[in-house]
Amino acid sequence: MQTILLQAATDGGMLPQLLMFGAIILVFYFFMIRPQQKKVRDQKKFRDALTKGMNVVTIGGLHGRIVAVEDDIVVIEVDKGIRLTFDKASISMESTVKVK
Repeated sequence: MQTILLQAATDGGMLPQLLMFGAIILVFYFFMIRPQQKKVRDQKKFRDALTKGMNVVTIGGLHGRIVAVEDDIVVIEVDKGIRLTFDKASISMESTVKVK
């Protein structure tokens, strides 16, 4: 019995193992890494396109209207006369857009 198991282990070589490993890497790339990179790219494009007057939601869930945009800083008016300063990276999405 031991002889059969030893023979079965050596048949086929390394090629099928390498092909399976390569297939797993491709699956990870196309189903996990690539969509995440696209999401990051779209989020950066959105943050670069922020303009005065847009209604936005922060990462923390705060809704407001942008009243000023500087280099990396956004001033959001939450209520009449209440303005908060945020980093551009803390803006999550436009509040008029429906989440899929």
